[in-house]
Amino acid sequence: MSDPADRDDDELVHLLKAYQAGELAAFERLYAALAGELQRYFQGQKAEGAAAQDLVQDTFLEIHRSRHTYLPPLPVRPWVFGIARHVLGRHRKAAWRRSRHEDRAEAAEAAAAPAPALETRDLANALARLPASRREAWVLHHVHGLSFQQIADRFRIGVGAAKLRSSRAMRSLRAALGAEAETKGTPDG
Repeated sequence: MSDPADRDDDELVHLLKAYQAGELAAFERLYAALAGELQRYFQGQKAEGAAAQDLVQDTFLEIHRSRHTYLPPLPVRPWVFGIARHVLGRHRKAAWRRSRHEDRAEAAEAAAAPAPALETRDLANALARLPASRREAWVLHHVHGLSFQQIADRFRIGVGAAKLRSSRAMRSLRAALGAEAETKGTPDG
């Protein structure tokens, strides 16, 4: 008495051989026999709903492409599930790449996001605390757009000194405005 599993395996071998010979009906019966098992396999691998169904379709597409590699009378299920494992691996690798790309895009977007709005009053207060020579060099360069050569000529100093005054003013402003922003973020601010 033969085992029903053996008869089922023999039927799959017969169907795949017929499909290799070009019988479309054999493919349809092969699909009907294996699609449910593949769906359960992918769901067991944490592919849910539409993703599992897409993986089943991708697996049958690969079966179609590589049907000539099947060697009868070898069992069909191990061959099909080997293809399914490769399809799942490609799917996971693509998902990993997509997530890395999205993470990089989000990081770039966050880095390019505009700085929080600066209150004019905060800037005016921070500028007022700077020594006059630094404040004037910074305002002339960053607000009025004068070159460091023009600032140096105006104050009768060297270009390096004009750059230094503006740079020190910028450092002081960043420190002052950064501290104010931190203070405003606290419940006391």
